[in-house]
Amino acid sequence: MDNLIITYSGIFLYLACSALLYSRLGKSANTSADNDGLLSKKQILMSGLAALFLHGLTLYNSMLTPMGINLGFYTAISLVSAFITLLTLSAVWRYPVDILAVILLPITAVAMLIDSLSSSSHLLAPNSSNALIFHILTSIIAYSILALAALQAILLSIQSKFLHAHQPGGIIRLMPPLKNMEVLLFEVIVVGFVALTISLGSGLIFLENMFAQQLAHKTILSIFAWFVFLILLIGHWKLGWRGRTAIRWTLSGFVSLMLAYFGSKFVLEIILV
Repeated sequence: MDNLIITYSGIFLYLACSALLYSRLGKSANTSADNDGLLSKKQILMSGLAALFLHGLTLYNSMLTPMGINLGFYTAISLVSAFITLLTLSAVWRYPVDILAVILLPITAVAMLIDSLSSSSHLLAPNSSNALIFHILTSIIAYSILALAALQAILLSIQSKFLHAHQPGGIIRLMPPLKNMEVLLFEVIVVGFVALTISLGSGLIFLENMFAQQLAHKTILSIFAWFVFLILLIGHWKLGWRGRTAIRWTLSGFVSLMLAYFGSKFVLEIILV
């Protein structure tokens, strides 16, 4: 019961933070005043950080079991969403990309809810090697960063489409300039690519079963995603790739990564159970 109270409190705070940021964005776009009477962005983000803290407590309670660490399908989704939220709140704290949090926080709340109502189990033995734990941690970090890049690419695509159609209203009013979004997108991709490189490198060096039957497709898809992001970065630096080309390559790399991790987990833990 205590864990449910923590879970639903976190969900409420996530939704409240998203609603407050959306309200603040709307009022900022409709007035040139200094937003008198509104909570500051950092004050609102504190509620999001409080929700993230509660989210961490629920993950601690659901992941750590006497038989080992539970990284089941639904728990893994909740864990990744927590990492993405941490990255998003950090980005929103520093940059005017509040729209990212407005969209992502409700998704994280849903992930928390599903994890609390569902059950899946994939136990990591208590005596697992430090190399395996490091590989899993860097994989989750890489996936979370590149998932954030994928969301940015989607928003960038929507923003570009509306601006080229000379329709700068609606959600476009709530987004930062197109150039700033592109710069931030490639900054996120670079960090995610480095994390993915470390993850794959640690797995290939320290783990003996990366190409075992149940893991081969996961490894191959992850390596394919690595090459997609490598080509994208080289194309950006050497050939000036941006706009639609960058969006397509970003989404292609993320889809491959998503299939590598959650696609395989869904088949093994949900469909084949």
